[in-house]
Amino acid sequence: MAVAVFILTMSSWIDAMQADVVFQLANAVALAGWVALLLSPLVPKLADRLAGLAIPLLLSVAYAGLVLAFWARGEGGFGSLDQVAQLFQTRELLLAGWLHYLAFDLFVGAWIARTARESLVPFWLVVPCLVLTFLFGPIGFLVFAAIRSVRPKAVVAG
Repeated sequence: MAVAVFILTMSSWIDAMQADVVFQLANAVALAGWVALLLSPLVPKLADRLAGLAIPLLLSVAYAGLVLAFWARGEGGFGSLDQVAQLFQTRELLLAGWLHYLAFDLFVGAWIARTARESLVPFWLVVPCLVLTFLFGPIGFLVFAAIRSVRPKAVVAG
C-alpha cells in the first residue's frame, strides 16, 4: 500500500514539477555535496554525512520514485545497447538514469575523500581525483586507486 501511494505521489509530483526542474534541483543538491567534499579537510564529519550519506540517499529516493512511477511507461531494457537507448527515450527514465549517476558518483567521491583521509593521502592528490570523479566517474576512481597503490600504507596506532 505504501509503495502504491509513493508511486502515485512521485508520478503526480513529476507531472506537476516537470522533469527539467527536478533535473536542476538534483544538480544543485549534488553540487553542494561536491563542495562539501572539497571542504572536507576543514569539516570532515559534515562532508561525510552530507556527501557520503544524506545527499546520495535523497537522490536515491528520487531515483526510486521515478523508476517505480515511470518504469511501465518505458520501452526497451538492458539486453542490448539499442534497448538501453530506447529505455532512455522516456524522459522520466532518462532523469532517473541521471540521478543514478549523481548519487553513485557523489558516493564514490565521498568514499575517496574518506579513504584518503584515513590513508593519509595528501589532499592535493585527492582534489584531481574528486574533479575527475565529478566529471568522468570511474576515471576519478581509477586514478585514486592508482595513487593508493603506489603510496605507503598508513600505520594506525593502537
